[in-house]
Formats: sequence, C-alpha cells, structure tokens
Amino acid sequence: MSEARVALVTGGGSGIGAATATQLLRRGYRVTITGRTAEKLRAFAESLGDPAELLVVQGDAADPMAVRDAVDRTVSAFGRVDCVVANAGFAVFDGLDDGDPTGWRDMILTNVLGPAALINIALPALRATKGRIVLVGSVAGHVHSPGNLYGATKWAITGLAENTRRLVIDDGIGVTLVSPGATRTDFFNAMPGGVPDRDYLSAEKLGETIVWALTQPEGVDVNTIVIRPTGMFI
Repeated sequence: MSEARVALVTGGGSGIGAATATQLLRRGYRVTITGRTAEKLRAFAESLGDPAELLVVQGDAADPMAVRDAVDRTVSAFGRVDCVVANAGFAVFDGLDDGDPTGWRDMILTNVLGPAALINIALPALRATKGRIVLVGSVAGHVHSPGNLYGATKWAITGLAENTRRLVIDDGIGVTLVSPGATRTDFFNAMPGGVPDRDYLSAEKLGETIVWALTQPEGVDVNTIVIRPTGMFI
C-alpha cells in the first residue's frame, strides 16, 4: 500500500472543494471527494482524466450514514485518512425577520451537523495518522450581521473548530478554521438580484490556503485563518 497521504474533501465537485482536491492531487495526495450530485462529481473527475488517486463518493454531507460510507470507502481504497476538509455548505439568502423557516433546516444541517459528523466519524482514522482537520467557515462567522442565519451557522463552525482542537490536543491532530470572505464560486447564484458587484477571492486561492494549512510541518498547528479580498471589511 502506497504511503502517499490521503485527504477527504466534502463538497468536492466544484468551487473551493474542487480547487482543493485538484491541488492536493498535484502534490501526490490520494483524494476522496463527496457531494450530493453524481453528475457534478463525475464531470470533475473526468476533467482531471479520472485519476486512480481520486475516489468519488456521492452522498449528503449532512447525513451521518453517508459520511460514514465515505470514510469507510476511503480507508478501504487507500488504507488511511490523513486529513479531512469540511467544505460542504450553502446559504439561504433571507433573514430572521422576513425569511421562511421551512427553508432553513437543510442549510443548518449541512453547515453545522455535516462538519460535526465528519469529525466524529473520521477521528479514529485521524488519530491513527496524527492527521489534520480543516473546517471551512466564513468571515460571517466572525463578524455579526443583522438577522443573518447563515452567519449564525458559521459562528457555530468557529466554535466547533476550537472545541475540536481542545478535544484532540493530546492526539497530535491539527485543527484549522479557514474563514473566507466573498469567493467567486456558485455560492451567490441563488442570491436575489444576482451576484453582487464587488471584489472576490478565487476558489483556487482558497484551495491554496487550505492546502497550506494541511501541509504545515509536523508539530505546527495553525488554528484560524481569516482571508478576504484586499480592502474588504467582509
């Protein structure tokens, strides 16, 4: 069995997840990507030439059974898990005052339960490798904004990251919260009025940041990275 490092990236079929997976593959990692849409996952894999080092697992990041399947299949295919990237997430663009609560459940489960389930299920494998965890948060999880429930889910991830770090402090596992500002992905496609006219980070730049966190030297634990387009408050 190859000793190449192994990463599992949720929401890996597009955007930040795909950029991260691509850069890890270039560095010699074996990578599992997960996502809800089989067609999107397959299209991404085909765009890379279907490398043997890439495992595609369809599944809902908010479903613990699907998360367990992804972790188990990763260990079965590659023999280990060295790092996980909890990237899957999305926003509903309404507020606490004028929004529709029936549309909030899926976002809350994906953004909060999903990363928590990934940590819970992947921990035994990560303890074995003294691996790393990256949680993709948001600037919205550090800066309050009126009535923003999406921001509240990302505040939960800010807390989850530090709580996880304290949980695994004796296990040799690194935990990094990467909190981006506005990033050019399909995130804003469902926003009323269309994509805002402003400066954006690229998914590739976010991927570079995540890979940098994952490839720090042994014994170095980078805990929080807040990254914005230059000159932006949020």
